[in-house]
Amino acid sequence: MPPADTIFCAQQINIPTELPDILKQFTKAAIRTQPHDVLQWSAAYFSALSSGETLPVKERLEMPIATQKTDTGLTPGLLKILHKQLSPKGTVEKAELEQRWKELCLPKEQLNSIIELGNFATDIVWIEFLALGCSAMNGTITTSLKCACEILTADPEGGAARIPFETFTFLFTYLNKFDGEMPQDQIDSYLNSLKEEAKPQFGMVQPLNFAGLNRPKLPD
Repeated sequence: MPPADTIFCAQQINIPTELPDILKQFTKAAIRTQPHDVLQWSAAYFSALSSGETLPVKERLEMPIATQKTDTGLTPGLLKILHKQLSPKGTVEKAELEQRWKELCLPKEQLNSIIELGNFATDIVWIEFLALGCSAMNGTITTSLKCACEILTADPEGGAARIPFETFTFLFTYLNKFDGEMPQDQIDSYLNSLKEEAKPQFGMVQPLNFAGLNRPKLPD
């Protein structure tokens, strides 16, 4: 071991060739994601990077949601991260969801509120949690469904945000239990009308379809 006062020149210091790019990508990810607790998020980031898991990183920098009167913590970008991490399992354990939520530095109170509203137990059906997560960020069932489409779609960002009609039917029916006042006969009529519009779109539904004025108005 060299003496404490030994001076090294640049040629003697070995910098791993991959280090600059790792730090560059990490910095860009932190700027896009804007975590409330940088150290906690950084630990999750490098843990995921080393194990080849989905990184806790937003696809783009988000601006504050204009319809939110207060900072709810959860944003569409953060919910999309959770979707990428947890949706492949279909049903997720509550403990894993709590850990992923913590890694994104989100408030535990908000998670507990969604879990209580959905009456979720140990195992949680992901798409149900996703639907209530969208509802927690939006004021109406229409905007909640639009948010869900934008997260679930395979279309590129800024595209039509299409999802299968069957998926929309589940989301609409499920959210209506909590947010809507539409009676069952009106639900059936609405979905039948929407199904006809989805047929020439290869069975897909997009926000433009359910925002139209030529069918029963979605409940606010």
